[in-house]
Amino acid sequence: MFDCILIANRGEIACRVIRTCRRLGIRTVAVYSTADADAQHVRLADEAYPIGGPRPAESYLRGDAIIAVAKQAGAQAIHPGYGFLSENTDFARACAAAGIAFIGPRPESIDAMGSKAAAKALMEQHAVPLVPGYHGADQDPAHLAREAARTGFPLMIKAASGGGGKGMRIVRDAAGFDEALASAQREAANAFGDTRVILERYVEHPRHIEFQVFGDTHGNVIHLNERECSAQRRYQKVLEETPSPFLDATRRARMGEAAVAAARAVDYVGAGTVEFIVGQDGEFFFMEMNTRLQVEHPVTEETLGLDLVEWQLRVAAGEPLPLAQQDVKAHGHAIEVRLYAEDPEANFLPGSGKLLALTLPAPSRHVRLDGGVVAGDTVTIFYDPMIAKLIVSGHDRADALERLRVALAHTEIVGPKSNVAFLERLIRHPVVVEGRIDTGYLDRHLDQFLAGGAQAGDTERFAAATALLMADEAARHNPANDPHSPWGSADAWRLGHAGKRVVALMAGETRHEIDAHGHGGHYVLREGEATCTVSGARLVDGALSARFDDVARRVPLTATGPRIRVHDGEGRRWLFERAPAFAWAGAAGDTARQVVAPMPGRIVLVRAAVGDTVEEGQELLVMEAMKMELALKAPRAGRIESLSAVQGDFVDADSVLVRFAESA
Repeated sequence: MFDCILIANRGEIACRVIRTCRRLGIRTVAVYSTADADAQHVRLADEAYPIGGPRPAESYLRGDAIIAVAKQAGAQAIHPGYGFLSENTDFARACAAAGIAFIGPRPESIDAMGSKAAAKALMEQHAVPLVPGYHGADQDPAHLAREAARTGFPLMIKAASGGGGKGMRIVRDAAGFDEALASAQREAANAFGDTRVILERYVEHPRHIEFQVFGDTHGNVIHLNERECSAQRRYQKVLEETPSPFLDATRRARMGEAAVAAARAVDYVGAGTVEFIVGQDGEFFFMEMNTRLQVEHPVTEETLGLDLVEWQLRVAAGEPLPLAQQDVKAHGHAIEVRLYAEDPEANFLPGSGKLLALTLPAPSRHVRLDGGVVAGDTVTIFYDPMIAKLIVSGHDRADALERLRVALAHTEIVGPKSNVAFLERLIRHPVVVEGRIDTGYLDRHLDQFLAGGAQAGDTERFAAATALLMADEAARHNPANDPHSPWGSADAWRLGHAGKRVVALMAGETRHEIDAHGHGGHYVLREGEATCTVSGARLVDGALSARFDDVARRVPLTATGPRIRVHDGEGRRWLFERAPAFAWAGAAGDTARQVVAPMPGRIVLVRAAVGDTVEEGQELLVMEAMKMELALKAPRAGRIESLSAVQGDFVDADSVLVRFAESA
């Protein structure tokens, strides 16, 4: 076994690898960009070295700098994690040339599976089922259009290199093929530096089921059962679980055999994942093979009681696989969801900024958290905005889902907007509960999973106001202040009459002004015609317990400074923020006259020019930010007065990119 390894990655996966190495007594070396100088993986590693600027190309993609650090620190091996250099054959070869073990497959195996087109040709030779389509070398657009017509519609265009949903488009008819091809090629070029694509018949309402495979240098190859990843949005996995609710023993055995055959075809060593697309009739087709550890590997670990990172280390050190196929025994059910800094109500716009508070459920035998940030850390614009992975397990699927509901209810992220509320609705939806979801369901029915501006009820508003009143009183009665001071009370007492306080709350764009009388957990609250008498209020263990008009209620509630998050216990949550007690009407900006950058990013396409007359909703620019393309559209019909960006420009958040002429 190795004495020291370098981890050529960051965030959650770097922390994950460090955890296993520490248990095995292996010294760890981390690398970091200027944006990650205070990151958790830097703090957890035994040593950490700077390797460049904040952009991946300036740091985590610099194989030469990483190998130089490995030599300097005396690392015998490099673990690439996933993403970045994990499937880069040049880097794997450079490690070997430097006398450093690459904890992953042989470069030849990565090459064979790195191109989706080449991988399909190889699978065809080994009788692994394939979806009808085209994976040839001729990439002339006219030839691709002819192959698309031969394959038939609906059709899927896929980038030949890479993964993660980048460079993928569904085309329903020949008329939309050319534009979809150009868009897919542009995104593939930005993500992978390769414009080649493959074409596949699009399987309607498919399921995505993948098999974890492992090989060693002694010729052993096995699979470690499946993971179902059918809950997806724009080809990005949202929920992963094992075992699949769709597979029976016969289907599982057939797919497992095909996965092992695919791995043997490339003489595979280490951890890999063979991904299949599965029709509603149970017929399955090879989709691709990821020659690395997968983000969702913890669900496999939880049901098998294994540490796959330890397996990676042992195999890379020349040891045989710890188990034979017949010894792989699964128990229970495990589910993983990813907590992201993103705004589901704004088309899942990735977020960035400081994590003012991060409350996660307590780890236990049934709850696991794999994260790379803590409260006070910053989610930067330069990398994936994942905050943590939440993995739960239970004796069966229903038990695991219930544990996940409880865990998410105890999750609170303050700072950047997050997808927690979206996930709560997702795991309560009938198609998920009943195991019927397919890969396109979320995109077809996204409105079913979004709050859509649902307003809080009187109880939620009055509970939030009560929490703020009690927080004010607690702060004024802080022992650090003079306990005998007549000014130390926050009960609004007035000579001759009961005092009144005004609690102003913002719920999104809606302002609520609540008049409050009373103190010490006993209040009379009024907003407009709505009134409520609150008695016996106490804040204990993340909940407000009180009598609301003599009806006792327990309201899950989190208070972080001026922010109050109220949860109804059924997956709905509302955020209230304290506002000035007395509002003034300022002049609102004419937002309809301009288009601004929603976040920092690079302009990849400009579709309009000064003087153009455009319609409301017409696409004006396309920007790339945090690994995704964002279409910026006209807020109204009108004539463009000015454009402040050209293709290739990097723009800051809130930069005005387009201005419209004033209406006549």
